[in-house]
Amino acid sequence: MNAKYQLGNEENKSWLKENFEMLLRFGKKFPSPEGGSYYLGDDGTPWKERPRETWITARMAHVYSIGAMMGYEGCAELAKAAIGGLKGELRDGANGGWFCGRQADGNPLPNKLCYQHAFVILAATSAMLAGIEGADELLEQAKADYDRFFWNEEEGLSCDTWNTEFTVCDGYRGLNANMHTVEAFLAVADAQKDEAYRVRAGRIIDHVISWAESHDWRIPEHFSSDWIPDLDCNKDHPNDPFKPYGATPGHGIEWARLITQWALSSGKAGKYIEAAENLFNRAACDAWNADGAPGIVYTTDWDGKPVVHDRMHWTLMEAINTSSVLYQVTEKPEYAARYAEFMEYMDQCVLDHVNGSFFHQLDSNNRVIGTVWPGKSDLYHAAQAMLIPYAKPDVSIALNYC
Repeated sequence: MNAKYQLGNEENKSWLKENFEMLLRFGKKFPSPEGGSYYLGDDGTPWKERPRETWITARMAHVYSIGAMMGYEGCAELAKAAIGGLKGELRDGANGGWFCGRQADGNPLPNKLCYQHAFVILAATSAMLAGIEGADELLEQAKADYDRFFWNEEEGLSCDTWNTEFTVCDGYRGLNANMHTVEAFLAVADAQKDEAYRVRAGRIIDHVISWAESHDWRIPEHFSSDWIPDLDCNKDHPNDPFKPYGATPGHGIEWARLITQWALSSGKAGKYIEAAENLFNRAACDAWNADGAPGIVYTTDWDGKPVVHDRMHWTLMEAINTSSVLYQVTEKPEYAARYAEFMEYMDQCVLDHVNGSFFHQLDSNNRVIGTVWPGKSDLYHAAQAMLIPYAKPDVSIALNYC
């Protein structure tokens, strides 16, 4: 196998570095005049008719803050623009919190989502470490709003959706938002040395492991208001981009890495690393090359049978991350072998060698499609996958470069 696919050699390190620099170049047109991030098209051209969404803006602030800490020219200015958007047009000055985004005509999108607010915390933390103006204030504001509206101290979990005015909380509860909450809380714990946030992350993780164990290491995603799993949620709309039916193997893989990071940073490896391995191996067994073609299927049913066969780029990126981390932690050769397989597939099918960046959605025959994720909305998953394989596994990614 080509040396550039293999973990631990200079060819692989160099290739990842080249890809990371390519991503920074690809995404540099994202800021709108108001700072909110445009959704990027196939060649990096902004699709200005689409909403300027908060989660995309926060992700771009995070990526370009890391780029700034690594010394790449122009990244600090781009991170500053995104932080300006989060402090400006995307902030709801009347009701608190952050709009989901702004329509092209400037009107705000409805509702307030935990998912977006978790990414604002992550973005502000990375920008603070990079010394971006206004990031400290943004972080304190984001933490306060999150605590006020989303975190439930009694449950040790976060709710998902409010109306715009924060007067009505929807009964749906979801693990996707809680997963990115763990990521954000670990970033705060690392950056501000506030261990209360690491404890919170651990409480969420304990819930997730319990639910996964009860479902053969396939994680329920959707719940009622009292946290009863809704295993049939969106069965009639299985390819929903944020609430798909069934198990999402990519999330099992992503949870495995976050659990590993938390366990190492908390000095509680043992059973948590074992749980992370169980999650990764279940997801890889169910989803990798599951239907006669390479790639990771988007979703499976509760017996591990593929439901949505499309391949989303983010699932591959998280597989690259987690296989490399598990190899660092366990030194088991099967994880390095998985990593090499993922790298080869990335190069052959997912990397856009013409326009740059990565194709966000492929069908079961690895042809580019855009039914769920047209274009190339942002850089977050791909950029992190070019960095995490050689980063310290016990700290949040931005801490490796500050």
